[in-house]
Amino acid sequence: MARYTGPKTKISRIFGEPILGNGKWLTKNSNPPGMHGEKRKRKTLGEYALQLREKQKAKYTYGILEKQFRKTFEEAARRRGVTGENLIKLCEARLDNTVFRMGIAPSRPAARQLVSHKHIEVNGDVVNVPSYQLKAGDVITIKEGSKGRTSITSVVRAKNPKFSWLDWNETELKGTFITYPERESVPENIKEQLIVELYSK
Repeated sequence: MARYTGPKTKISRIFGEPILGNGKWLTKNSNPPGMHGEKRKRKTLGEYALQLREKQKAKYTYGILEKQFRKTFEEAARRRGVTGENLIKLCEARLDNTVFRMGIAPSRPAARQLVSHKHIEVNGDVVNVPSYQLKAGDVITIKEGSKGRTSITSVVRAKNPKFSWLDWNETELKGTFITYPERESVPENIKEQLIVELYSK
């Protein structure tokens, strides 16, 4: 199953944001990555470069590779409403992202692993596809046989009130994908309009 497995801190430093986890190194060294980063000056990015960077940021944030991201964009364009907002909604409705948002896993890669290893059920059925698109009302639970694993249950967190489109009960280890989130509710710093402009060329 394809996924990015390279250095996470390097990617975070490229964008200047902790998009792949811990951001403690971002303030320590503001130079561009690489052995010559200290001597290299950051260039002013052109229109295309800004659009491409924003797409790359979205892909790394949600752990999606190019082919699948393109398909997600095409689906967003087919739906009613603003294409950029639809794109964010579809990314947020992925099963691995929802498992992460609910607090079942500490990060999106960890959530992806939980799903891939068949620890997660949707509406009572085991689903091992991280990109599975959830619909309003879908119920997400940890598989009965996995509830006894401390490696899984020890990292489960309480519901985050910021994510109003999700319901999660850490005692029952059961949650519900209530609806697609509104763009202003999603905390990710992604300028989706630049992605739309890039794919519209």
